[in-house]
Amino acid sequence: MLKKICVVAVVALTMSGCSTYSVDRYAVSVDNITTLKQAKGSKLQIGEFNSAEKSQTSIMCRGVGPIKTPDGQTFEGFIRKAFVDELKMADLYAAEAPVTLTGTLDSIDFSSASGKWNIAVTINSSNGQSLSVVENYEFTSSFYGETACNQTAQALMPAVQNLIGKIVQSNKFLTLIKSA
Repeated sequence: MLKKICVVAVVALTMSGCSTYSVDRYAVSVDNITTLKQAKGSKLQIGEFNSAEKSQTSIMCRGVGPIKTPDGQTFEGFIRKAFVDELKMADLYAAEAPVTLTGTLDSIDFSSASGKWNIAVTINSSNGQSLSVVENYEFTSSFYGETACNQTAQALMPAVQNLIGKIVQSNKFLTLIKSA
């Protein structure tokens, strides 16, 4: 009887699929573009973004399923592309610019229970300057795992918009983009 129960449990576990929660592709922030346009005349190149920890393309949410970035990007790749998109829309991006910004994703995690993304990034300039920013983005969560994990995935894009906003609105941003 115990053997039969174990077999049924294993079959049930293998047949029940977990959900995957996909993060939306990044959409630029009007506020970030407005701020970036104040640096009119500057041109920036964005180099590599790496991770201080192991690179990830997904993070498990409550054992229900993974939260995945679009197109299999790493989280640091998602942030890099978002930054490039913002700079392009503000007409500040150039593949051959005098200043190159690179980034390190110092940490990224979330709590689907309390409804919070925690992201820390350090931006380094080819001129020797650097800037570290932390975003603790709060969102509405749910007790129900399926709903909470979906809301967590949907909250990453605005969390990254806020992260980039903190970078470009920082008083130190102008020192990052000045030629050496």
